Order: sequence, then structure tokens, then C-alpha cells
Amino acid sequence: MSADVRPIAESELPEWLEALNAGFLTPGRATGSDGAQRAKYSDLARIQGAFDTDTGRCVATFRSFAQELTVPGGTAVPSSAVSNVTVLPTHRRQGLLTRMMAVELAAAQARGDVLSTLIAAEYPIYGRFGYGPAASVSEWEIDVPRTGLDRRLSGPVDGGRIDLVDVAEVRRVGPELHERLRAVTPGAVNRDARWWSLTTGLEEMSHRPYKEKFHAVYRTAAGEVAGLAAYVADDHWTDAKVPLNTVQVRDLIAVTPEAQRALWQFLCSIDWVLKVRTGYRAPDDLVAQLLPDPRAARPLAAADFLWVRLLDVVRALRARTYAVPGVLVLEVTDAAGLAGGRYRLDAGTAQCVRTEEPADLRLDVSALGALYLGDESAVRLAALGRVAEERPGAVALADAVFRTVRRPWCPDVF
Repeated sequence: MSADVRPIAESELPEWLEALNAGFLTPGRATGSDGAQRAKYSDLARIQGAFDTDTGRCVATFRSFAQELTVPGGTAVPSSAVSNVTVLPTHRRQGLLTRMMAVELAAAQARGDVLSTLIAAEYPIYGRFGYGPAASVSEWEIDVPRTGLDRRLSGPVDGGRIDLVDVAEVRRVGPELHERLRAVTPGAVNRDARWWSLTTGLEEMSHRPYKEKFHAVYRTAAGEVAGLAAYVADDHWTDAKVPLNTVQVRDLIAVTPEAQRALWQFLCSIDWVLKVRTGYRAPDDLVAQLLPDPRAARPLAAADFLWVRLLDVVRALRARTYAVPGVLVLEVTDAAGLAGGRYRLDAGTAQCVRTEEPADLRLDVSALGALYLGDESAVRLAALGRVAEERPGAVALADAVFRTVRRPWCPDVF
């Protein structure tokens, strides 16, 4: 079988959406209104489809969109976010993803994007395209009765307050709060106006109807908004009319430890609630240690999440800051021919240039992507054979240079 890979026309969006649904095992018919909504917020030039040359059917999907990624030091760099990648099971192992990815990465580099990001549904796929797992997530389930928290407290102990608010208030205070979080959180990405419209039900997608949530805002004693939590709760009772409810956190952003402490205390003090599931958090999140008994927070998941693929090594390495000074010459290999070369990084001044100097380290662009946000260890990668040391001590220096005090975190699925 053969297929043509190309950008789709607006009239093909319903068929493309049906192929997307089939690829993600969520069958359903797409309507013209679905296509119109997607077209309203998408750049059609960045939506690719693969069409079977015999049947004309869309058999693979691929989309990218503009994004900003915060890197260590607080700079936001332009990224091309990849999403909606599927190949129908009838057309697997025919190189369709490879073709679509090649088109996307070349276009992203031509647009001037510093890097590309994605969240990998399957681990083995994207390393061969130069992506490396750069930020992880963890999730916990809190056994509320075991926490040791005093559930009789009527509010935060720091003089602040928590209020339940409606979605209009979330739309008013949420974007500015998230921008404050994003500025100090490597791995975080921007949330545009449509993100806030979808998450608060101002608009919805037909295949993903809006579901009501509770929203709690934490304000400091001075009245400043410093935290926001969105959550849902089930309605589970025993036959003896004993409540056994679980709260599921959909989103929790806090710009101070006090705000984080207050919101988790609030969620663990809601009547009728025995369990709180935290949702995906930073791998070094404070939530468990905020509890008098940290063992009340049972780990549910610890996994890779955000993957990074560098497209412009010079701009990427200049954009971030580094923990310690030092000079490293990196020999970067890139099978796609996009970002390969030899680069001299001066971490003390955050300067990077191409060079002909002898290499200190040799590594693939996917390994550099894994190191980029500070989550991965150069020492670990060297032990795994993914970084080769050409100058004694270079691996240890790279480990100290790239690592960050707190681990990066991407709060958003895209």
C-alpha cells in the first residue's frame, strides 16, 4: 500500500478527525461543526494527513502548533508542539510517521523554532527522531485519615483564605497566575485564551464535552491570588450510608509553598472525602512532605512526560542559565541533519558558538534534549552509553552544569 502525505484542506477536517479518533481508539463520527471548530483555531498548513492512494482514505494524522516553553532561568523559547499523531493499524510500519515528522521538523526549523516538544504516548517511538525525555511527572493518592492533618482547621494558618469561585472568576485570575508559575517553572508551557475557554466551559469540543469542576482560589493575607485548584469528586457510599468519596485534582497551580500547603490542606479536609488523587505533579512536588505523615501519599505513577527535540542548539543553549560555570565542547550527532555539529558552551556566560575545538563530550541530539531542562543526569547517560567522554572530567562537569535545583515540570497535556 502507498499513501500521499500532505497538508489537509479544510473540507477534509472531518475525515481527518475520524482517523484521529480511530487511531486513539475512540471511535466516533466527526461532523462539519467539528471541522469548523478545529479550523478556527488551527493553522491548516501545520495539519498533515496521509491518504491511501487506492482508497483516498485518511490513514494517518499529525498536527503541530506554536508554543512557548520555559527553560531554566525563566526564558520562554519558541517551540513547535507536536500532537494528534496517529497511524491507523492497517497502515503501520510503512514509514508514514517518519515522512510526516521529517516535514514537520524541517518546517519548524525554517520557522525559527528553537525546539520541538511532544508528550509521548509510547516510549520507543520518538527517540529515533531526536527527541529526549526532558521532564517527568508523578502522581499520588492521599489516604486522608492517615495524613495526620487537623481537619478541624477552618482555613489556612498563614492568615490567607480559600474561596470556592465560579468559572468567570477562574477566567479572570487564572491566566495571570499561570504566567507567574510559568516564569519560574522550567518545563511549563503557555496557556492561550482558548485553553482557558475550554477548561472553564466557555466553549467545548463535541468529542470531549465539558465536565463541571469545583474551583478553589487561595489568597494571601494581603488579598493576592497565589494558588488555584480545580477538582471533581465521585459519589460513592456504602450500603450503610457511609461516604467513601475520592477527590480527583484536575489542575493545581501555586506560586508559593504557602499556597500549595493551603490548597492541599483544604482538599484533604473536605467532608466525606477519604482519598485525594493529586493528578500529574512535578516528580519532586512537595505534596507528600507537606503532610504530617508523608506515607499517607501513596505513589501511583512516575513516568516520563515532556519530550524535547533541539532544532537550534546555539539559541537553545544560550537561552537557559546554568548552575555552575564551566566550558564544554559538545559534539552533537543528528541523523536528520538538523542540529548536528560541534558547539562550545561557556556556562558561566551562557554563551554558545559553533567551534572546531576538540570535543569534550559526544552525544546524540536526543541525549542533549534529555539534558536540556535539567532533569536528566549526564553521569547516568554516560553509564547508559548515550554520552561519550572525550576529556576526563567532562561528564561530571556536564552533570553539574545542566542540572537544576528543582526538577522541571510540565503541568499540561497537549
